[in-house]
Amino acid sequence: MNDIEKIITGGGMVFKKKAKEEGADEKKIKYADFLRGTHKSGSAKMKAEYKYKKALRNTKRKK
Repeated sequence: MNDIEKIITGGGMVFKKKAKEEGADEKKIKYADFLRGTHKSGSAKMKAEYKYKKALRNTKRKK
């Protein structure tokens, strides 16, 4: 039986995520990432600032 027949009759195929390397750096949080998609008004900048600070707190908590 070839692979396609095994998948059809056997019960499917399992997809797994690739494991990260231990030495790989995680994406650093940037303030500009939170301003994307906003209209650059004062309130939007304030909301982006709050989201940025919350993201920083969450990264510190994970370590």
